[in-house]
Amino acid sequence: MDSIDRKILALLQENAELPVAELAEQVGLSQTPCWRRVQRLKERGVIRRSVMLVDPQQVNVGVTVFVSIRTSTHSEAWFQQFKAAVELIPEVVEFYRMSGEVDYLLRVVVPDIAAYDKVYKRLIAGTQLFDVSSSFAMEEIKFTTALPLAYAE
Repeated sequence: MDSIDRKILALLQENAELPVAELAEQVGLSQTPCWRRVQRLKERGVIRRSVMLVDPQQVNVGVTVFVSIRTSTHSEAWFQQFKAAVELIPEVVEFYRMSGEVDYLLRVVVPDIAAYDKVYKRLIAGTQLFDVSSSFAMEEIKFTTALPLAYAE
């Protein structure tokens, strides 16, 4: 990956709908070589997909909850059951296995605490969990989907 690829990625992370002609102009290429680079980045899996970012307030899911989960069970069967349960909850928008004190971390978006309580009840319904701790975000200070590209090789 060279500096032109990184420029292409930076621009597409800001606006995935950028026309190839404009993208090519901004990175100093003609349209066809620029298009080929984008296709190569897609084929290599560097660009996984293009999405639209929706304003959470506009779709009534403006409350973000970070859910820390600890479990006393670490079997593959338990994990598969837990993963399946989490995947069925659309309000869970991120799901991570962690190191340290917390085993799993979820990011949940809901309209209010009552809606989160329903999510919580679905989460614990079919799964053995040792501890569930919920933290409500008071203010979003920084949010981006753009990845830093200085490390790209």
